[in-house]
Amino acid sequence: MSSTPWPYISPGIPDELFERLPGIPMTQRDTRLLLISQLRLMADTVLWDIGAGTGTIPVEAGLLCPQGQIIAIERDEEVVNLIQMNCDRFGVNNVEIIQGNAPDCLQALQIQPSRICVEGGHPMQEILKTAWSYLQTNGRLVASASSLETLYIISETFSSLHARNIEVVQSIINRLETRGTRQLFAAVDPMFILSGEKL
Repeated sequence: MSSTPWPYISPGIPDELFERLPGIPMTQRDTRLLLISQLRLMADTVLWDIGAGTGTIPVEAGLLCPQGQIIAIERDEEVVNLIQMNCDRFGVNNVEIIQGNAPDCLQALQIQPSRICVEGGHPMQEILKTAWSYLQTNGRLVASASSLETLYIISETFSSLHARNIEVVQSIINRLETRGTRQLFAAVDPMFILSGEKL
């Protein structure tokens, strides 16, 4: 068995264990844990991760759903390669990476998701509505917002889609950091995480 930098079954892989590229967004560990908890994954979940970035959600979800299938969607070829590097690094083999622009590329996907995670993209409202149309009944869609404008768009779109059991969580997280000879608490950028169910 090949060694892995994260031999545990618990989610929450430290950020520094992932391969990264300058300027490519990464969902930080504490926010990632909130996203994963809102997704309510099962061993056989089919998850679409739209705007997969560095690939932290696909890696974590792939490890948590050994009988599931994770579809990571990203438009940039260099970022697609980065996601593959991180999947290989952690021995995750149930992630399929799709290079394409959402929402246009979604119609070509062959498997209907029970969970969708939207971590970014433009136009956000169109992505949400199109993704929702493919979501299985009783499925969950989880989206993150770091700006007031995106928060409003997600909230308004959930309302227009008649999403049920909507939850909104705001992360307020501080991490202990060493700066010189002192240890200080540094704030992680706050994030809103919204989830809704298709009934």
